[in-house]
Amino acid sequence: MSKILDFLKYWLSYQGLSEHGIWGATARVLILVVPILLLVPGLIWWERRLLSWMQDRIGPNRVGPKGLLQTICDGVKLFMKEDITPAAIDRLVYFTAPAVALFPAFALGGTLPWGPNTALTPIADVNIGVLYVLAVSSLGVYGIVLAGYASNNKYSLMGGLRSSAQLISYELAMGMSLAAIVLATGSLRMTDMVKYQETLLWGVVPKVQNWLILTPFGFIAAMIFAICAIAETNRAPFDLPEAENELIAGYHTEYSSMKFAVFFMGEYAAMFVFSAIFVAVFCGGYHALPFDWSALGLGQVQQLNESLAGIVFLGKVSFFFSCFIWIRATLPRLRYDQLMALGWRSLLPFAVANFMLVGLWVVVTDPGGANRFGLGWAAYFGGLFVAFLIYLMVRKLSSERFETLEVRKVVLTSGLEGTSVREKEIAAV
Repeated sequence: MSKILDFLKYWLSYQGLSEHGIWGATARVLILVVPILLLVPGLIWWERRLLSWMQDRIGPNRVGPKGLLQTICDGVKLFMKEDITPAAIDRLVYFTAPAVALFPAFALGGTLPWGPNTALTPIADVNIGVLYVLAVSSLGVYGIVLAGYASNNKYSLMGGLRSSAQLISYELAMGMSLAAIVLATGSLRMTDMVKYQETLLWGVVPKVQNWLILTPFGFIAAMIFAICAIAETNRAPFDLPEAENELIAGYHTEYSSMKFAVFFMGEYAAMFVFSAIFVAVFCGGYHALPFDWSALGLGQVQQLNESLAGIVFLGKVSFFFSCFIWIRATLPRLRYDQLMALGWRSLLPFAVANFMLVGLWVVVTDPGGANRFGLGWAAYFGGLFVAFLIYLMVRKLSSERFETLEVRKVVLTSGLEGTSVREKEIAAV
């Protein structure tokens, strides 16, 4: 992979295209956009096959080897179907919404460090990488809300409103989870976060890389980010904006043909990009395993890892993409009150507590990194225990508040004349 990147860099310079010029920037963008577009049919096929294996079904297996061409045929069918446009719609917003829903996935993919070669990856190493991720990811809901509003359909509008409320609920917890990582690494760049994970585990464990998911605060932040990413992409069990049994199809009920296909592509592209962000921030990025191969005397393995960095990164992203499918096949859809309670009463308090504890750890730990395993970690674990006790107290108080509500009984009286009150209550039950 590194040789391919070197060749592309040489080809750009040979053609007189600077890395920061218009043509160079265009080439770098195409290197990102085209693979994502080509991967989407394969991701759809993988989900259908994996779900069929989990549910003891056959799945697509007739068109092409192992059914690989089935999604291609489905895409061709969608683009060739009759494009039905409702009459009473806001036409400008109606036709713009699918593009708005697809845009964030490609905009976020430009900041992904999928290799050590900085010539072509990431496409844009922005200084405010994490803030950029949060800002652009929040734009995806505009496409859904605008689609529901412009369709002039009450079911579509309800799906769009659900999506906006869901985004607000889980965007806060996602932001706080990433803020804890920014506080620990001291940088907003995802490339710096990957480099931070190349240091010693917990600052003292030799020959093992400090992948953030292996640290206490990083593990908590990773779990919160993963749940919020599922909610951000409207995937089961958080797929309430398009609940079939309640809203027909939700925000895209009135869309057909190519416009529906664009919504479909945007969902899978967003899943792929969020999986890539999770890998880069929490799981070492393009490193295959959390080991310092040079310290272990395996320099050749280190060189191989750098050469196959892109393939390793794609493999790790594919694993976490499969977790999206696994969760869909395992968990039922949440009720709306359960979805709101999980975001506001559980994830957000945990994320805020984790952020405060990371701040405590950073303040107590010496700037030079000394005493990282001593007083700093002791303060962190002690604060974590206190935060857990506070969380239990809050949950207990909230449950007691609901238990004090007035309990009312409905007693049936028709046909029960002459019976005692106790018998009527038993009959009503």
